Amino acid sequence: MIKKTAFALSCTTAFWLTAAFAQSAPDTGNLEKLGGFKTTGTPMMEPIQQTGENIEALKAIAAKIKVPAGFKVSLYAAVPDARHMAVGPQGVVTFVGTRKELMYSVTDRNKDRVADDVKVFAPSIKMAVPNGVCFSKDGHLYLAEQNRVLWFPAAEFFYEGPDVAAFAIVKQGELIPASDESYNHTARTCRVGPDGRLYITIGQPFNVPAADILPEFEKLGIGGVVSMKQDGSDRKIYSRGMRNPLGLDFNPKDKTLWVNDNQVDGMGDTIPPGEMNRVTGPDQNFGFPWYGGGKTRTVEYKDATVPEGVIFPEVEQDAHAADLGLSFYTGKQFPEKFRGGIFSTQHGSWNRVDPVGARVLFTSLKEDGTADKTEVFAEGWLNENGEYLGRPVDVQVLKDGSLLVSDDLAGAIWRISYGE
Repeated sequence: MIKKTAFALSCTTAFWLTAAFAQSAPDTGNLEKLGGFKTTGTPMMEPIQQTGENIEALKAIAAKIKVPAGFKVSLYAAVPDARHMAVGPQGVVTFVGTRKELMYSVTDRNKDRVADDVKVFAPSIKMAVPNGVCFSKDGHLYLAEQNRVLWFPAAEFFYEGPDVAAFAIVKQGELIPASDESYNHTARTCRVGPDGRLYITIGQPFNVPAADILPEFEKLGIGGVVSMKQDGSDRKIYSRGMRNPLGLDFNPKDKTLWVNDNQVDGMGDTIPPGEMNRVTGPDQNFGFPWYGGGKTRTVEYKDATVPEGVIFPEVEQDAHAADLGLSFYTGKQFPEKFRGGIFSTQHGSWNRVDPVGARVLFTSLKEDGTADKTEVFAEGWLNENGEYLGRPVDVQVLKDGSLLVSDDLAGAIWRISYGE
């Protein structure tokens, strides 16, 4: 397996890496070349325009978003289909995933808190749902696709050109069995934990799975969070009993893992609640599919025996609001009440008579590390006519302490700042 070492690799090491990953993905030709530090001949794609009518229209949306007094919402960048984000440890580049085939690098060159350069990252690699991006503290970028995990050493250094150092630490078809690939619940998210391991959410593809499928899903960690070393080895199941987990982050104070989970559809407008779960240790079960969300039993499993030790959500959210991104606020720009708390996003409902969501929430914590109060922090992407002006996906803290909010409907990254 690949070991993460200093990036100055000998020719012998480069040859070994190339051989190890020659069959790692459908586009093995380019991936093999990149692993051997060779060019692919791929041209750089044209940057995404950051001026013009579209930019002015996005700025007009930003002006309609409501935030507490002293805060300001502005347009940071236009990024097509923007989903989950990873802010580079050096503060040079923010990488943005999508649910399509491309991921992007976003650079604010003059540090005026508006992106100057947005372009496709690693265009020579054919990707499938490159949604989940995350960094290690020492600058290694990971990408969790639908069914593969890629490693980009020194991504903040190589992002300028079309060719980047890239390796598959989980080969195509080995994150989940190819037979379980679906068009539903395919977006993965990731974080590198305080223990140095890589944590990845894996949603299961059904609204409620049949009972005969559960043993396989349990064995593979489908419908939960898996962890592995940063070279892809030593895979373990960290948490179970989740339907479609997405945003996740570790509390810097007590190292607990918090995960948003999207709950069962078709039970009504107001049930079951969405979930924000607090994972305090390995192998905990959060109740799905016996519970559709919170303590609401599913119709399919209403008479089934519930496993012992099921843990109920730390925070119950509005039903069908599609809670996605989640990040602890580690910056210093915002007032004291927000420091150490959780910002999270609601993408907005697709199947409610009365739509709800499309906003950013804030959850404060008690002294013991449990949830205290959840309140609306930013809203207005869902207007009074029931029209979506945007759909927030992820929330990440920029190096200056401001907040970035991605939006895959508007194709934008919003910046929320304080006192500017």
